[in-house]
Amino acid sequence: MNVVIVSSTVFGAAEDVAHHAAEFLTEAGLSVTYKPRLSYAELIALDADALLFVTSTTGMGELPENLQPLVRALRDQPPAWSSMLGAVIGLGDACYGEDFCAGGEAIRELYAELGVIELQEMLRLDASETVTPADDAEPWLADFAAILTE
Repeated sequence: MNVVIVSSTVFGAAEDVAHHAAEFLTEAGLSVTYKPRLSYAELIALDADALLFVTSTTGMGELPENLQPLVRALRDQPPAWSSMLGAVIGLGDACYGEDFCAGGEAIRELYAELGVIELQEMLRLDASETVTPADDAEPWLADFAAILTE
């Protein structure tokens, strides 16, 4: 199972979580590719079986700028993915109300547009409740790895 991790961040927390996820999933026996900056062509060339997007939210509920070109390209040139599996980890702050983890929700919407099969509920990591988001993601990552290795 080839898992590709894509991250987008403003202050670095999502990249920390993505890097930890790559290590965790590799230790679980999965083949993992993680590059913090990934182009459309690179993503397609990686021939993923499963995608894990780890994203923060910025502004008024938008995806960080470093992920917007990839999302636009995926919408403009939808890949011929059949039975692509996916999951999302969203980082945010519940103090922002409706915009809490809106970046992650945007990726879930993209998955729906592309026909990506979401394997489990999006993990929402709340900055107002945790100082160790990478560690807090481990139970969710364990479930994700178990699903992928069944």
